[in-house]
Amino acid sequence: MKIGVLSDSHLKTSLHEEAIRHLMAEGAEYLLHAGDLELTEHLESLAATGLPYVCVYGNNDTRLIPLYGRYPIYREPHYFTINELKIKMMHMPYYLTPDADIVISGHTHKFEARRIGETLFLNPGEVCAREKDLSECAIVQIDGQSIDVIHYSRDPKSTEWNREKLTF
Repeated sequence: MKIGVLSDSHLKTSLHEEAIRHLMAEGAEYLLHAGDLELTEHLESLAATGLPYVCVYGNNDTRLIPLYGRYPIYREPHYFTINELKIKMMHMPYYLTPDADIVISGHTHKFEARRIGETLFLNPGEVCAREKDLSECAIVQIDGQSIDVIHYSRDPKSTEWNREKLTF
């Protein structure tokens, strides 16, 4: 199973859409967005993929609050399951407790993946390339008991994605 994870798209629609296309090309079966989508168009582009997706509100998503119920976007922390895998997702890293199989956060614009006990903690970095000249996203790949996190990054001026695989 491959779960595509992104966060912090902000107002960068082209980078947001390129990250989604890349995750789909890499075989993502689900898409998760850890907040700061900011634009309705970003929710629409996730819906247009036809893949199941879940989003949480970020601190810059107040204009998206009226869309609650029209799109799968939730307050943080949001707990849900994918194929019996318990996931907790938030934007602000305030709820980083090991009470799920995977804990996903955003906001810091920094990629981080680590396992503590039985819980994988993941921040996919930033789609928007605001804090650094890299647009980032990740795939969580689960195969039996093995969990890999594949971190993708690219210079927004390039079409080539760099790939780093971490096994937990």
